[in-house]
Amino acid sequence: MRRWLLTLTVAAVWACGVPLLAHHSLSDYESSRRTTLDGVVSQFQFVNPHPFLVVDVRDASGAVQQWRLEMDNLWEMTEAGITKDTLKYGDRVVVTGNPGRSQQRIMYIQSLDRPADGFGYEQVGSRPRVRARR
Repeated sequence: MRRWLLTLTVAAVWACGVPLLAHHSLSDYESSRRTTLDGVVSQFQFVNPHPFLVVDVRDASGAVQQWRLEMDNLWEMTEAGITKDTLKYGDRVVVTGNPGRSQQRIMYIQSLDRPADGFGYEQVGSRPRVRARR
């Protein structure tokens, strides 16, 4: 009986741990560096496990570069009041976050501002927060 219980416990722990291994960590991003971008939303994908923005940013020469910006998990974003309609195509945003460690033009968002109406989003500790509009 003990052996069966031990086997069942080990199997349960292993089964619960597998999804955690499949989920990437923030180690994809350089937490010691910050980058700020000013661009225009071309996509807002409100998807599980992490919503993301694709933002068109003009470089110094005027060429447009697309950046893929990752946000906190969908459940916490929803809890903070963000919906699939919060950010739209054409919205100008100013975003600060941690750039990708090995990939170019990716970022984990720490704060986002939409100057047109004062909407703001920020990562506070491990939780997202929406700042009041002006």
